[in-house]
Amino acid sequence: MALKVEIDKRSGFCGGVIRAISEAERFLDGNPGKKLYSLGAIVHNEAELERLGAKGLVTISHDDVRSIPSPENETLLIRAHGEPPQTYELAREAGVNVIDCTCPVVLKLQRDIREAYTSLMKGTSGGCRLALAVRTPRSARPLPTLGEIVKTSFPSLSIEPGPSLLRAEGGYGPSMPDLTAFRSVAVSPDTTTGQIIIFGKVGHAEVLGLLGQVGGDAVVIENMRMLLDALEEGRIRVDSPLEIFSQTTKSPVEYSEICKVLSERAKAGLKVHQTICSQVASRHEELSRFAETHDVIVFVSGVSSSNGKVLFDLCLSRNPRSHHISSPAEIDPSWFRPDETVGVCGATSTPRWLLEEVANIICMKSGN
Repeated sequence: MALKVEIDKRSGFCGGVIRAISEAERFLDGNPGKKLYSLGAIVHNEAELERLGAKGLVTISHDDVRSIPSPENETLLIRAHGEPPQTYELAREAGVNVIDCTCPVVLKLQRDIREAYTSLMKGTSGGCRLALAVRTPRSARPLPTLGEIVKTSFPSLSIEPGPSLLRAEGGYGPSMPDLTAFRSVAVSPDTTTGQIIIFGKVGHAEVLGLLGQVGGDAVVIENMRMLLDALEEGRIRVDSPLEIFSQTTKSPVEYSEICKVLSERAKAGLKVHQTICSQVASRHEELSRFAETHDVIVFVSGVSSSNGKVLFDLCLSRNPRSHHISSPAEIDPSWFRPDETVGVCGATSTPRWLLEEVANIICMKSGN
């Protein structure tokens, strides 16, 4: 009886990646010979990037945007991961046209985290809380007090003086006080307000986009170890209200475990936002069954795919005979024995054509 090879029907590009690649191909096919600049890899798969590169897709970094020649005649693609607000300003300043392919799921997450942050930062007067600390050197000439400066702009503020330090706390008013007379002005965080936690890969494009929605004012944790370290070091303020969001492609099981531990420590409450993409979340359960029902698993994804690492680790936990490859050239015939079943699957960044190519080569190398 010959080796049986089956491709997981649900593996392959997620909706966000399909949309981004479709937009890129539509542009390139409609503008023969013209380049399309992608801000970062449109998909974390080397084989697909090579295919699109042959059509005219050029991957660039943020530092390259201002160097695009004749930007008014060129187009920049923002991939499904999304970008922080500063990126759109960068593109506007550079004068380049933009095709925004941010995944709708990511766009909703960006909006939700922005709204949550605004809500957490609200003070008693309904605006953002303000904490100003003004230090006056001993040798400085007499200067107006902070109370005198802010009195007209912030009539409801309470002013609490201290040794060479004045602190004002209260709602953010319609106009800022003029602090130019002071030698130095320090703005200190108001620890009575809440805090945003992001469960995601540090440095990942989607996570950077989320941080951009809150001005970088959030704690990012990748795993349980990082959570425990952040709690021990006091970087997570457990005495303040906490809200947690997840990168859309993270493991639902791991996110649940993170939230459980955090909720046990949060003295002022924890609000958990279910932000993992439903398509990704359902893939975990389906892929677990797929891995368990085959003798051997060949998992295909790019070496830099965050989702690929998560899903392969899941396969390996369900089937110790799971192998991770990024190209058909890595297939080893010694992995297979006659009469076995082989399951071929991949990440949300793995193209269907690559899965089919891998399955065909397994059959060829096994003599099928």
